[in-house]
Amino acid sequence: MIQAIYGKEKKAIVAGFIMPSTDAKKDAFWKLYDSYETERKALGKKRIALLEKYANVYASMDDKTSDEIIKEMITLQKSVDGLIVTYYDKIKLSVGSKQAAQFYQIEGYLLSATRIYIMGNIPFIGELEKIELPAPAK
Repeated sequence: MIQAIYGKEKKAIVAGFIMPSTDAKKDAFWKLYDSYETERKALGKKRIALLEKYANVYASMDDKTSDEIIKEMITLQKSVDGLIVTYYDKIKLSVGSKQAAQFYQIEGYLLSATRIYIMGNIPFIGELEKIELPAPAK
């Protein structure tokens, strides 16, 4: 999705933004970042599964189903946001506050862009029922 939005691989975007000052700090950062990406991608798979669930039940969504889906969205969003905070702390301890802050900023930005992209491409609950279809041609 990042590649679709920016035309670049995510790691290349991050590498252009975060530049630790020494080779040791670079190695430490990329080791932590790769670990972060592994965990983030696992949560990304959960997001895809949730979007598929949303699409599959959209036409028949009732109060109970919409509540379940929104609760799953909230839990997933908290997990992703918490993961960023966890790795901010790890990067700060290992590499330094400046690079940790840069990590927090770029991940927040990319996450927001991804969320906007997704929300812009799926219908809101009940949205399709409000669309008036044109009358058939005579």
